[in-house]
Amino acid sequence: MQLSTNTLLSVVVPALNEADTIRRILSDVRGLRISHEIIVVDGGSSDATIAVATECGARVVLAPAGRGLQLSAGAAAGFGRLLWFVHADVHASADVLLAVDRIAESGASGAFAFRLAIDSPGSSFRILEWLANLRSRWFSLPYGDQSLLVARADYEAAGGYPAIPIMEDVRLVQALGRLTSVTILEPALLVSPRRWQREGVFPRTVRNSLLLAAYLLGAPPEWIAARYRPQGSNPSSTNSAT
Repeated sequence: MQLSTNTLLSVVVPALNEADTIRRILSDVRGLRISHEIIVVDGGSSDATIAVATECGARVVLAPAGRGLQLSAGAAAGFGRLLWFVHADVHASADVLLAVDRIAESGASGAFAFRLAIDSPGSSFRILEWLANLRSRWFSLPYGDQSLLVARADYEAAGGYPAIPIMEDVRLVQALGRLTSVTILEPALLVSPRRWQREGVFPRTVRNSLLLAAYLLGAPPEWIAARYRPQGSNPSSTNSAT
């Protein structure tokens, strides 16, 4: 993979202690046909995340822990004309990769994200998927775990990821929506169920919906973060309010 100004796509993956999960997505994105680079932005891992990322062919960038800060650092370090922001605990199918290839090759304008699918059986997860995908389509408001794909020019015009402790994905998508279209693509990105399993599907969903409403009504991100993130949790893996 050639790293130069001719690189079409920068894949940015924020990580913090993701050695057990990150190998899958790094292996997935190597299946892209277009010229691309893979950037893992490590927020201070104490496990083998950096070693695994390097072994998988990614370029590792160091940044302070916090998803917004890490995503911003990855975008700044990349060469691609397109940016694809992907969480460390997701799986990108061949259909997802094909959609990215086609958008990159066509030069289509706008911002894009994928439908949400959760990698676990159970009716509660199917209801959660339905609600998340309904929100995404009706309000053009995909969350970060739906993997934002956007032209660098539009990303920069929207101000990039803000240096706030939570809701950085919501704020960026809102800014993009004022500049261009935000399209939800048909392929589904498979995400880990771990955060819902840890806290419970219903309690987490209700709490996060209330916190999103508080943010949209003007509550400071710092106030929301203090009530969102469980004590001792990973700030790079729990920063999405799905």
